[in-house]
Parts: sequence; C-alpha cells; structure tokens
Amino acid sequence: MRKLILTGIASVALLGLAACQSEEAAQVEEQAEDQAEMIDDMADEAPTEAREEALENQADAVEEAGEEQADRIDDNRGNATTNTPAQ
Repeated sequence: MRKLILTGIASVALLGLAACQSEEAAQVEEQAEDQAEMIDDMADEAPTEAREEALENQADAVEEAGEEQADRIDDNRGNATTNTPAQ
C-alpha cells in the first residue's frame, strides 16, 4: 500500500517537474526511481521487519540522491546558459 501511494505521489511530482526539467535530469531521476522501486520490491520479500525497514530506507535514500543529482544537473545547465561572459 505504501509503495502504491509513493508511486502515485512520485508520478504527480514528475508531471509537475517535467515542464521545467531537462531531459538528462529527468532520465537520471527516473533511473534512481527505478532502482528504488527494485529495492522496495526486495523489502516486500524481506524475512524480517527490521530488514524490510532497512531496505525501505535504502530505497528512499536512492530516490532522494537521484532527485538531488537531477537538481544539480538542471542547476548547472541553467548556470551555464545564464552566466555567459558579456561581449
């Protein structure tokens, strides 16, 4: 259930960002989300609750890292185009 809710929230967030996010950044973020989803799937099969929680935390960290990397890509892209030397 948690996974379904998070997937829905992530999808809505991606739609909102898609208009202002570069293709490269979107791809990085999508790859991180795919990896996080695989980790969440492993958490669903975890033999103990502690292991499940650890895997869910790892999935959250992977997704967050992907979002941060995507933000850095877009920030650097924006700086590269707006900080051109005056002629």
